[in-house]
Amino acid sequence: MDADQQTWANPFGMDEECRNCPALCETRTQVVHGYGDVGADFLFVGERPSASADEAGVPFVDEGETTLRRLLERLGLCAVDSDPERPDLENVYLTNLTRCRDPERPPTNDEIGNCEPFLNAEIRMINPEIIVPVGQRALREIGTEYTTTPADDLDVETHHGESIRGRGFELVPMIDPREQTDAQTQTWLEGFAELMASDYRQTKGRRER
Repeated sequence: MDADQQTWANPFGMDEECRNCPALCETRTQVVHGYGDVGADFLFVGERPSASADEAGVPFVDEGETTLRRLLERLGLCAVDSDPERPDLENVYLTNLTRCRDPERPPTNDEIGNCEPFLNAEIRMINPEIIVPVGQRALREIGTEYTTTPADDLDVETHHGESIRGRGFELVPMIDPREQTDAQTQTWLEGFAELMASDYRQTKGRRER
């Protein structure tokens, strides 16, 4: 956590009463803004809050055998014994394309557009080295905005665990952990661990913290 950071949840004080998407205001439990280390090198972006995240107010909170938290624990980026709903993260920030949940459907393009200023502000303020789009929708949206790769070439199955050069950082896409095979999980973990061991900060010349 950055020395000046006061809170893990919504550390940038973004609007927790946002009503830009009237339909989602009726179905959400709460607005789920980003969570984690504001000085992070690694920024994970999903499509929308899960049902558990909608209840807890923290992105990627979920149940199941293969979750993002378990992967972060294996990489040493999340304390194993920390609160399941308030994980203790190091060098990681978690967020989504959209901040509110409809339990019956994915977000519309307009709803993603309404939330885009929140995500862009987080990317600008965190200034990550590596962005991990989790799932096809996140890869398509972030890749279209921040890389020169044609949208039709952005396929999360193809690029799972691979690096895509972006404008000032790299993308390392991930199939949703709940949908990965064991082999896909191992492939991603091995690739990301190798990246962490490399001199990845040279992409922007960020000083060591």
